[in-house]
Amino acid sequence: MAETGKIKVEVAYAKPDEQVIIPVMVEEGTTLGQAVELSGILHHFPEIDLNQNKTGIFGKIAPTETVLQEKDRVEIYRPLIADPKESRRRRAEKKSAD
Repeated sequence: MAETGKIKVEVAYAKPDEQVIIPVMVEEGTTLGQAVELSGILHHFPEIDLNQNKTGIFGKIAPTETVLQEKDRVEIYRPLIADPKESRRRRAEKKSAD
C-alpha cells in the first residue's frame, strides 16, 4: 500500500546486453524527469543525456515535464543506430532480388 502522498513508479533503461528497472517511491506530482533523477539511473548509465535521449511511459513518448501516475513505468530510449525505413527498404530490395 502506498504511503499518503506517495506513488510507486519504475524507471527503465535497456542496452543490448543489460536492462535495469528501478522501482521508486515519489511524491504525487513528480515529473518524469524528476523520477529519472531520483532513481539514480543516471549514475549507473552516464551515457544517458535527457536532452538527447527520448523518454516515455509504457512505450509512448512523453516529455520530461509529464506528471507521473501510480505504477507508471518511465522508459529512457537509446538513439536508433539505423533508420527503420531505410532498413525495411534494403530488406525489401534484397528479397525482390532473390
